[in-house]
Amino acid sequence: MSAESTPEPGIPGETGNEGRRDRAKGRRRKPRSEHRKALILMAWTAAGIVVLGGTGAGYLYFKLNGNIKSVDINGALGTDRPAKADNGSENILVLGSDSRSGSNKKLGGGADDGSARSDTAMIVHLYKGHKRASVVSMPRDTLIDRPECTDSKGDKHDAASGVMFNSAYSTGGATCAVKTVESLTGLRMDHYLEVDFSGFQKLIDELGGVPVTTTKNIDDKQSHLDLKAGTHTLDGKQALGLVRTRHGVGDGSDLGRIQLQQAFIKALVDQVKHVGIFTSPKKLYDLADTATSTVTTDSDLGSVNSLMSFANGLKGIGSGDMHMVTMPVRYDPADPNRVIVEKAKAREVWDALKNDRPIPASATKDTASGNAKGVVE
Repeated sequence: MSAESTPEPGIPGETGNEGRRDRAKGRRRKPRSEHRKALILMAWTAAGIVVLGGTGAGYLYFKLNGNIKSVDINGALGTDRPAKADNGSENILVLGSDSRSGSNKKLGGGADDGSARSDTAMIVHLYKGHKRASVVSMPRDTLIDRPECTDSKGDKHDAASGVMFNSAYSTGGATCAVKTVESLTGLRMDHYLEVDFSGFQKLIDELGGVPVTTTKNIDDKQSHLDLKAGTHTLDGKQALGLVRTRHGVGDGSDLGRIQLQQAFIKALVDQVKHVGIFTSPKKLYDLADTATSTVTTDSDLGSVNSLMSFANGLKGIGSGDMHMVTMPVRYDPADPNRVIVEKAKAREVWDALKNDRPIPASATKDTASGNAKGVVE
């Protein structure tokens, strides 16, 4: 499955690949530590599994309901936000939590300092009717102007200029991340979903693994991934390694890693539809239990009933109905380890989503977001 797969008719194609020709001049991107590795954001898929949560009543229902963590983003941000779209579409900000506490400490390879980072972010745009979607990956290394924001505890955080995109989450959590994305895009985020390291790995294992085909060998000591070119059914540990790897492919950049993540999402969506989870009540419950324990949501989705209703609207979307791109960026001339937004091209993306239209291919053409060839089919 490739992130470059041809989109459905009516949705212009987008490579979803990341690269930069000037690295031929000899500039290599600096390796990141284990602490900075990203987690693929599979909250969307987790939400799709949550629809299975209604298989039990009484204790099972309350058990699943009690698993869900939520954040009152609407209450924290107030009314100073973009208006909700009135065209039937929805936008969901999906983040990955790189926590260094509890079971995530071992997976992340860092000290148990109680901190959390978000190294992967995606805007999922559901078109009217929820039959297709566009997914826009937001590079964590993007330098942006972070707005003043108030976190879910009521603490205020000052605005900052020229900081990395993922600093919004580490500064003020989910609410600050949402505020930053809305400021950057002009789009209202209707919902918020977040997944952590350990939950992602367990979810993949309970699904029985996810088949992927690599076109090149991948050997990344830092993500503990060693795959020969060919078809593999990845278990949870391998899947986590794949979506976190950046040193085993391309130029070692976050942009290259995003391309792997986009390809894996499509493979995972196909696997969820393939495994026949509706035929086994125990499997249904185990998956629902893991999914609800894994996600953090906005308060509007903070119950099994709400998640079931929301997820029902996603069940018909397959990998072929997903158009995946990366926010148009270019490398910062002052620092090859950072990227900056290609504002004119990014505006094409945001305008298309605001008006519930397909993202035009011109929006990512000739940017750092659309040059390298992928290694996963």
